[in-house]
Amino acid sequence: MTVTDPTEIDASPDSFRRMDESTAEQWAVIGERTRENQSRVADRILMLLESLASISDGFITDQLTHCLQTATMAERAGAEEEMVFGALCHDIGKAISVPNHGGISAEMIKPYVRDDVYHSIKNHQDFQGMHYYHHFGVPTDLRDQFKDEPWFDLCVEFTDDWDQQAFDPDYDTLPLEHFEPLIRKLTAAAKF
Repeated sequence: MTVTDPTEIDASPDSFRRMDESTAEQWAVIGERTRENQSRVADRILMLLESLASISDGFITDQLTHCLQTATMAERAGAEEEMVFGALCHDIGKAISVPNHGGISAEMIKPYVRDDVYHSIKNHQDFQGMHYYHHFGVPTDLRDQFKDEPWFDLCVEFTDDWDQQAFDPDYDTLPLEHFEPLIRKLTAAAKF
């Protein structure tokens, strides 16, 4: 664990020690500093995506290549920018945990994407299960529980047309640098 030198902390000298004792002025400083440092979101997303290059877990491609391929396919199919961003980041949660990676990924991008993109990324695992859950004795129709959701068709397109097909080491995949401007654009300001 890294211990931060207290002199390096970017805080107001009169900042509070308890939230229930904070003032509007203190929160104004925090809000301004947060806005000033918003670019770190893109930097951290890029860092986490790059970390996926070391994870293959038995797949023929590493997880960064898989994410880049998924985003490349989405972009080439004419998907909207937020969906391309979602496709790029859909497995970013695997840098932390594979079993609940969809939920981790979705929560990370939630402030920057539409609700349908968020739900598609959050639930993509059970939609994709149609293609392989039978190998584990798990029902392949788990996506059916969401058939009345407004984001159902988008998630089907995402998982069936791009995500489950993006494991081809010979595919003409766009590099991470291609997507960096999109990452920076969409994460420049959070949607609250």
